[in-house]
Amino acid sequence: MESEEAAFAFAALGQGTRLDLLRALLDAGPNGLAAGEVAARLGVPASTLSFHLRALDQAGLIAATRQGRSLIYAVQFARLRALLAFLAEACCGGEPERCGDLGRLLDTITREKNTMAQPAFNVLFLCTHNSARSIMAEAILDKIGRPRFEGWSAGSDPRQDGPLPEVMTLLKTLGHDVSELRSKSWSELSGPEAPRMDFVITLCDTIQGQICPDFGATTITGAWPLPDPSKFSASTAERATLLNEVYAGLRRRLEAFISLPVASLDRMALKARVDELADPHAVLR
Repeated sequence: MESEEAAFAFAALGQGTRLDLLRALLDAGPNGLAAGEVAARLGVPASTLSFHLRALDQAGLIAATRQGRSLIYAVQFARLRALLAFLAEACCGGEPERCGDLGRLLDTITREKNTMAQPAFNVLFLCTHNSARSIMAEAILDKIGRPRFEGWSAGSDPRQDGPLPEVMTLLKTLGHDVSELRSKSWSELSGPEAPRMDFVITLCDTIQGQICPDFGATTITGAWPLPDPSKFSASTAERATLLNEVYAGLRRRLEAFISLPVASLDRMALKARVDELADPHAVLR
């Protein structure tokens, strides 16, 4: 985590109601709480609660998913752990034992973080040309989801010239590592030597009528239809706005995705939660 990201997150927590809100959601665990239940617990009006929920969501500390008619809010534990680990890295010049009880606490957080780094869920994003939507999704997940999640992307008809230049420019501007991003065929990720995919998510309405390869019986699939940036026909400024909207939509979905209680849900329930994220109203701005 960079210093600016940490400062933004700490600033979001610099208010009493938000601290109480985060503690209530921490108490609820990965399954989270409905907005109405949060308001009842804290004794605050719905309009006030909405303001504070939005602040914590923008800082990446919580995310919302829709269950029926209710919005369920949950802590993004990976993000919160990274924030605490940011402090641990500087504890007593690399000698946490000098910090007493605080050092032991931070050392525990660091060791848990390293332990979490071992098992990663592989998530493959598919679109036709693997030049925009799936490339952005891979970059976003690798930035906000590691070490728990690792992003991959591919296409049925990969663009020969590689990812769209404006997509790469946007990702660089937003601080993403683009050094390993490239347009490639899904055949590279479906053979016996390819990494096992835990989730496969398509980002376009169809994959040119082609049949998706078999990624194994345990793979969770989903579809999050998004407009194709390569087909945007507008001025440069309008295209940039549309591209930003696609990026923002993907980021909101993925922030909610990484907060799902993967370990506690069965296959059908987990697929249902992934499918819910296709709805643009399933997550908050």
